[in-house]
Formats: sequence, C-alpha cells, structure tokens
Amino acid sequence: MTTPPPQGNPFAQGQPGAAPQAPFPPQGGYPQQPGQPGFPPQGAAPYAPVPPQPSGRKLSFKAIKNIVVVIAVAGVAIGGYLASRDDANTAAVGDCMHRGSASDNNPDLEVVECSDAKAQFKVLAKIEGSYLTQTLASSKCEAEAKDFQYTYTESGDGKDFLLCLKDYKK
Repeated sequence: MTTPPPQGNPFAQGQPGAAPQAPFPPQGGYPQQPGQPGFPPQGAAPYAPVPPQPSGRKLSFKAIKNIVVVIAVAGVAIGGYLASRDDANTAAVGDCMHRGSASDNNPDLEVVECSDAKAQFKVLAKIEGSYLTQTLASSKCEAEAKDFQYTYTESGDGKDFLLCLKDYKK
C-alpha cells in the first residue's frame, strides 16, 4: 500500500509544500459577453424601454368640481347681463318702455320694441344726474322735452339719470 504524498496545510501560505491557489473571480461573476440572451447589447440602456404614456389624462373629482363652479359662475354673470339689458338704465331717446309693476316706488320699467303690444311709454329725453325731488325732475324735463307726461328717476347704482316719458300711441 502506498501512502499519498503529503499535501500540507492548504491555509498556510508561503510554506513549503503548500499548493498554489487559483485566484477567485471578481465580485459579480464573469465579464459580460455582448449579444447574450437576457442582457442588453453594449451601448444600449441598462433598462427596458418605457412604453409611451397615453395622451389623455383622467380628471380628478376636484378638477371636475372646479370646472363646474367656473361654468356656474359664468352662467350667472351672463344671465345677469342678459336680464339687465332691458332695464331702464339702458333706455335711449326714442325707445319704448313697459311698466312691469303697479308700484309707484318701483315701476320696474323695461325697454321693449315699439311694435310690441306691451309698449306703454316712449322716452323723450334721458338726462344724466341726480334729481331728488319731483319738482326738480319735472322742471328739467320741461326744459328738455316740452310734451312729456311722466318722469322716472333712478339713482344709487352708479349712474343717476332721469327719463322724460309720454304715453305711446300705437
């Protein structure tokens, strides 16, 4: 029987009889070979391409609520403008008017077409300024339109004016 040759301590370095050891490969494995499956080719990005995002965005509840509020405010503003277009403050000389209320304190005069069956008065003069008494308003209308029958004054909303009116005969 033969005995195996002495090998020595494999952990002892630099001692006689120690076998040389092969160096370990670098951390991370072996170098990458281009074109191998599972790895990007050289020069390519080290990640997968991102698919394009869909062009449409989903609106959040908050964004939809804000849009609805803006539309509602715009609707109220436009409605107020359209409703005020026929108020007495838009009247001009030659326009016809309709009295919407029987109250003398607030007759609710509105501009109407002279061909309309509701036309009751015709504007003879429109005078800018504030006229606090009926006597002052009448004397001003007498100077501007001799055949007036009624006066209408409006003040307090930024534009004070006086309308000199007469009955409209169809």
